Amino acid sequence: MIKNKDTAKKTAELLLQIKAIKLHPEEPFTWASGWKSPIYCDNRVTLSYPSIRTYLRENLAKIIEEEFGKPDIIAGVATGAIALGVLIAQHLNVPFVYVRPEVKKHGRKNKIEGYLEKNKRVVVVEDLISTGKSSLNAVKALKEEGAIVKGMVAIFSYGFEIAQKKFEKENVDLYTLSNYKYLLEQALDSGFISEKEVGELEEWRNNPSEWTLTKTS
Repeated sequence: MIKNKDTAKKTAELLLQIKAIKLHPEEPFTWASGWKSPIYCDNRVTLSYPSIRTYLRENLAKIIEEEFGKPDIIAGVATGAIALGVLIAQHLNVPFVYVRPEVKKHGRKNKIEGYLEKNKRVVVVEDLISTGKSSLNAVKALKEEGAIVKGMVAIFSYGFEIAQKKFEKENVDLYTLSNYKYLLEQALDSGFISEKEVGELEEWRNNPSEWTLTKTS
């Protein structure tokens, strides 16, 4: 869910300016899943820009307080949201933990790093929402350790229907600063893409796996 259109467009503009998001419909990227994609998003780039990471921290913290109230703990999803989660936790002056994608294979074999007391209100921080699988796995891990997960915030979402359905099924409220819809609007307004490319990019978002088959055949 997007709370503020102006914030959504400004966030998209910032991500485009520093090339945290790249749009190449004519030269698609290959994701780890094997999908051919006209977009690549690496929000970790934002950490190298103090003014931008401050903007993200302040706006995500604002959403958290307005929608969930001040949490007892902020949980970041490894690895992309660890640094962002720490920044937000520091801003809110609350403890921080992070969730690994799988149990550590040595030492204490933790999946959650840091001290997580049971029955504490937790808000999860992500950098990017694609299919939602890894994000919701983190929510599951936190709940299994006794956390009360109030919801999740993230910088950006592709807006895939499959992710929306997963979040609804698990009853997890998700708020993002920007999403694919506002990205395309801002990219067109700022001259990053043409009208023709908007159509191609919208086609991919509607069915990314089919787009792979039709565009690479």
